[in-house]
Order: sequence, then C-alpha cells, then structure tokens
Amino acid sequence: MKGKIIAPLLWVVKKLRAYFLAGLLVTVPLGLTVWILLWIFNGIDGFLQPIIDRIIGHHIPGVGFGITVLLIFITGIIVSNVLGRRLLRYGESALMRLPLTRYLYNGIRQIMQAFAAPDKTGFMQVVLVEFPRKGTRTLGFITNETPDESGKKLLNIFIPTSPNPTSGFLQIIEEDQVIRTTLSVDDALKMVVSGGRVSPREVSDKLFISGQDSQAEDG
Repeated sequence: MKGKIIAPLLWVVKKLRAYFLAGLLVTVPLGLTVWILLWIFNGIDGFLQPIIDRIIGHHIPGVGFGITVLLIFITGIIVSNVLGRRLLRYGESALMRLPLTRYLYNGIRQIMQAFAAPDKTGFMQVVLVEFPRKGTRTLGFITNETPDESGKKLLNIFIPTSPNPTSGFLQIIEEDQVIRTTLSVDDALKMVVSGGRVSPREVSDKLFISGQDSQAEDG
C-alpha cells in the first residue's frame, strides 16, 4: 500500500522538477536579455534626459533613447554620401593627430568593423590554438600575417572570450603552432557566444586529427 502511494508521488515530483527546469531554461536567458536591454535603454535615455527636461520642462521616458537612435540613423545617412564621407575623413584625420584619441578611436572602429562584417574585414581565418595552457585548444581569428627575420610566418591571432566575443586576447604565434580550419567566422562566433553549445563537427575532427599526430610524434 505504501509503495503504491510513494510511486505516484515520485512521478509527480519528477514531472514538477522537469517543468521547473524547462521553465528556468527559458525565463533566465529571456530575463537577462530583457534586463540588459533595459539597462542599455535607461543608460542612453538617462544621458539625455537632463537636457530634455530643461527644454520641455518635464520628464518623458524614452525620449532620450529615441533621439539617440535618430541621431545614429541621421549620421548613417550623412556618411553614406560623398560629402559626408569627406567630412568623416576630415574628422578622422583630426582625431589621428591626437596621441591617445588616435589609438582609442582606431581600435574601437576596427573592432566594430570586424564584428559588423567579419568575413570582409578584420578576421582572415578561423584557427585552433593552444591556449590558455599546453594541452588545451581554443578558437582564434587570424587578424594579420607577417614574416619574421628568419622568414617564418608569424600570425596575429585574436582569441575571443566567451560568451562576449568583443573582448579577448592577442597572441602572436608561429604558423606551425596553429591548426587552420575552413570554419566560417560566423559559425565560429556562434560557438563562442553559445559557450560551446553550438559546436561544428569540423572542430572536433580537427582536434581528433591533431591528437593522432601528437601521439605519432611521441611514439
């Protein structure tokens, strides 16, 4: 009799736990996404609200954010024509004359361009590198290739952090120390952002081949 009562209760507990976990997997990412978007909205909106309050005389939520979006849109229209591009080049040349501003602006611009169109600018190829310690592999993006004095090719490799690929590490590595892949930059970025949840088959295949080569060398 006791067993007949416990079995249905266990089934109910398992079902409730499964439903709770399923709900958690949906609500946590959704909640964090909404929280981040609200944080961005409030940050941008709060920046312009004091000015708007003085002009209008009272607080209107969202106006600052709307004006910021409108200004970005108008800027995009301006720099898309010949006169706007000339003004942009003039402004950039003025910034490049200032020591600190030059590095900040140029670095931020290149990062934005790389992630806006990764296959066209910034990232040349996806590779696997031994990082952060011997025996481990991580995804990296070749950003430049230069020969050293002996003729060996040195690769500048950007190693992104997960799940935020806009920050990371710069490694300068000899070509024979990396595993080149044919993986697209978009697929590699999906893997980084998902924390490895989205993992293309080629990555595991390359690691398997690399492991076999290492064992053959040791043998």
